[in-house]
This record gives sequence, structure tokens and C-alpha cells, in this order.
Amino acid sequence: MFYETARPHGLRANPLNAIVVPRPIGWISTVDGAGRANLAPYSFFNAVAYRPPQVMFSATGAHDHGGGLKDSIANIRETAEFVVNLATWALREAMNASSVPAPSGVDEFEQAGLERAPARLVRPPLVAASPVHLECVLSQIVELEAPAPEKPNTMVIGRVVGIHIADAVLVDGLIDIALLDPIARLGYDRYTRVRESFAMTRPRWEGT
Repeated sequence: MFYETARPHGLRANPLNAIVVPRPIGWISTVDGAGRANLAPYSFFNAVAYRPPQVMFSATGAHDHGGGLKDSIANIRETAEFVVNLATWALREAMNASSVPAPSGVDEFEQAGLERAPARLVRPPLVAASPVHLECVLSQIVELEAPAPEKPNTMVIGRVVGIHIADAVLVDGLIDIALLDPIARLGYDRYTRVRESFAMTRPRWEGT
């Protein structure tokens, strides 16, 4: 089939997020100006640069309670800091629980039954049980094209200033993907568990 994205596709659900797969999950913790914590997963997430190390995530649409910016975006605008916590198989239920569209001010750490740990360089707390955390400071916020001002698409780019890696997932100086056991987002309400990997060496150019 083919369809123009400006026209109805005729399928049961939007196929776009079932095509761009698997997508890493940015499990983002923030605090507001009063120090209240927020935790939410975002599947529009990825690393975007090595030097300096940078990551991005994108929030689509307005807050479910009263409109306006989603809490993660509003908090980052206010404090300019966030933490990316790795979502793993063992934490899948807690990650999903933290996606609840709760009113502003609700602590998703408590909602999901998660213990927090202090970060080293930024104010937002870490998900203590996660094996990897990226402490980030705001680099820029990009307002993406959106259907209407009250339904914003907002991309946050952060510079990674500190990285925590659990010793238990390191083997011979490398992260072992099977020990890390991350999950990723597929389309609709589907996820995948990353357990297997294969290696391919990038070819060298032998031409003239």
C-alpha cells in the first residue's frame, strides 16, 4: 500500500511507530524549581553526538491534565537538567507504571514503587535499580513542526556530563548486552527485549 501522510491511511492504527523500530526508551527523570521529581518514558529518544556526548528526546502533544507543556519539558525549561535511566527487562513494569498520565506534581517514582538515588552532577534523582544513568544538562530545546500551538512537538537536546554504569554489566571492559538486558519500543503497545547481538566490522576503503 501507499498513503500520503496528510490523508487517512485506512489502517487500524498509525503505522509510523511500527515502522521505525526498535526505538530506545529514554526514561527521563527531572525536578521542577521546587525540587519535586518527575519520571516518564519517551520512545522518541536517541544518542546524537560523541563530542561532546549528546542525547535527545522528544515529547509530542500537550499535558493530559489542563494542556500546556508536559512535565518533563516544563521542568527542563525551569532547571536545565535531566537524567536518562536505562529501561531494562527487570524494570519493564515500573517503566510502564511511570508512563501514567498523572497530574503535575505527582511523583512517578512513588507511583511506580521505585527507589531513587542521588545524581553526582545534576539535581534530578536516578532510578536506583537501573544499571545505567546519563546525567545531562540542557543544550537546546527545539520546537518542531506541530499541528497546532496547543499540541506542541518539542525536542530536548542534552549534553551528557556524567555516566553511571553498573559493574555487573561490564565484561572485559565492555558492556555485555545480555547482562544489560534492555528493552525497546515497537509499534502500538508492543516492546522487545534485547538479548542477542551480532558483530560486523565496518569495511575499509580500498579504492583510489
